[in-house]
Amino acid sequence: MRRKLVVGNWKMNGSRAANASLLAGIVAGVNAAAIPNAACAVCAPAPYLAQCQDVLAGGPVAWGAQDVSAQPGGAYTGEVAASMLADFACTYVIVGHSERRAYHGESSGLVAKKAVAVLDAGMTPIVCVGETLAERDAGQTVAVVSSQLGAVLDLVGERVANIVVAYEPVWAIGTGKTATPAMAQEVHAQLRAQLTAKNAVAAETVQILYGGSMKPDNALELMAQPDIDGGLIGGAALKAADFLAILHAAN
Repeated sequence: MRRKLVVGNWKMNGSRAANASLLAGIVAGVNAAAIPNAACAVCAPAPYLAQCQDVLAGGPVAWGAQDVSAQPGGAYTGEVAASMLADFACTYVIVGHSERRAYHGESSGLVAKKAVAVLDAGMTPIVCVGETLAERDAGQTVAVVSSQLGAVLDLVGERVANIVVAYEPVWAIGTGKTATPAMAQEVHAQLRAQLTAKNAVAAETVQILYGGSMKPDNALELMAQPDIDGGLIGGAALKAADFLAILHAAN
């Protein structure tokens, strides 16, 4: 049985003071309750990774980054190499988030290279895939997410067992809209089938997270679906009580 995973994506939010309060609340909540069937992590803006490491090291909450360069180092002003993230003991790195694809023009090929860079540095890439509303309305959901995941699978090869996949319908991010559990499960099952075709053994263990406006009031029903293994949480991850409620729903 796959262990559930709940990951908070803080996006471009936070300050040292706000982070300290949020992290303290999450740690206290996790320490106060037995959560044997679920793991959790927070993915913070790069400037705050040292703070996360200081607060979370040795505890039950992992931490990670929201993006990474595909390059190992050099003259790439403003970029952050995977080795630098590993320096801060990151466990996870989000790659291919819809906001990166939309606002920074990231292609699936580039996302695949970033996933490989994360793996090469000994961390776990959280590979995001998802369709826009126009693509869903045109019946292109399966084609879009399959193409996005396929680019990564082609490049990571037999290391597919070491990735996490996150399905994030773009039309449900920050809009208040959420795919119904059945809608989400349908896409998750398709992604699982694609993983199975690549490596049947690995497909049984790879966690596929749902990343479209998961909240305390819908988390339990979503994560009851057979192929939804947790959540990539946006807005709700900025409130310790909400994040913990989702984590408990995963357990």
